Amino acid sequence: MDIEQNESQEAQQPQKDEKNEGILDKIQELGQTNVPVMEQSNIHCMTVIGQIEGHMQLPPQNKTTKYEHIIPQLVAAEQNKKIEGLLIILNTVGGDVEAGLAISEMVASLSKPSVTLVLGGGHSIGVPIAVAADYSFIAETATMTIHPVRLTGLVIGVPQTFEYLDKMQERVVNFVTKHSSITEEKFKELMFSKGNLTRDIGTNVVGTDAVEYGLINEVGGIGQALNKLNELIEQYKIGRPEGGRVQ
Repeated sequence: MDIEQNESQEAQQPQKDEKNEGILDKIQELGQTNVPVMEQSNIHCMTVIGQIEGHMQLPPQNKTTKYEHIIPQLVAAEQNKKIEGLLIILNTVGGDVEAGLAISEMVASLSKPSVTLVLGGGHSIGVPIAVAADYSFIAETATMTIHPVRLTGLVIGVPQTFEYLDKMQERVVNFVTKHSSITEEKFKELMFSKGNLTRDIGTNVVGTDAVEYGLINEVGGIGQALNKLNELIEQYKIGRPEGGRVQ
């Protein structure tokens, strides 16, 4: 009986050692261990990083956020009953205006609570995305560049092109002023300011200034953003408006 038990233990021992050796090899060779398994969250985290890619494909070395990847995520978050809130983290230089506005409109039309957090930068067309959620945060060291809409490439008719750009710019201004506390006059003042940017007109707004101007709700980080989102989720559960948000 004792001999059989010893043989059984010896048979199991190599498997245990082999498993441990595998983990040790992974730590020594790759410098990493297995990521701890987290329970399924009721919050969906979505990132907008690099350059927002629109109808034209950018070079492979550019780090991009493709709107055709973001829009299905937003639709899935809206439909999935297990997802109760959306956290959007931005560190973007901007990009395609129409793609950025499409993402912004999608975020603004969600029925579930949403919070945005600007880390590093939320520049150019990243500004409408940052203000599209129910509540917005910006890191103290993060910045947001506000400037007029630009156009690159061949221009055939100058008056017509100017009119097109002016209308597109008004769409951006109207969206930002509608979804934040900044006034249209102040936003346009920042947009057309001279001397703030080296080779362009506009303004580079730092975290605390963005809050002071009414563009962003609060200075904070990931902890504050998640706390606020959980608070909004609880309010949503209590109020649960039909087809609308908790104000």
